[in-house]
Amino acid sequence: MTTIDNLLLNQYVIVRTYSAGVFAGTLIQKEGDSVVLHDARRLWYWDGAASLSQLAEEGVSKPDNCKFPTEVKEVILLGVIEILRTSEEAKKSIADVPVWEV
Repeated sequence: MTTIDNLLLNQYVIVRTYSAGVFAGTLIQKEGDSVVLHDARRLWYWDGAASLSQLAEEGVSKPDNCKFPTEVKEVILLGVIEILRTSEEAKKSIADVPVWEV
C-alpha cells in the first residue's frame, strides 16, 4: 500500500463505490480502486446528514429513518471512488442505527 493508503489502514471509514453503493466499516486492505472492509454495513439510505462528508463527521440525527442492513464480517468492494475517515461520534451513530429488514 502507498503512504496515503496507510493513513486509513485499520480505520473506520465510509466508502463510496461506483456501482455497489456506500459502506461503512474497518479498512483492512486497499489495492488500486479496490478495498476490503471488515464488520461492514451498507448505508442504503440515511437521514439527518446532508452528505457523506457530514455523515462521516457527525453521524445521522434521524437514526430511525435510516436504512442500514445488518453488518457483514467482510466485504470486498471494487470501483471505489471515495473513502472518508469517520469520527468516533459518526462511528457510534452508524452502529446505533437499527438493522433495517424487510
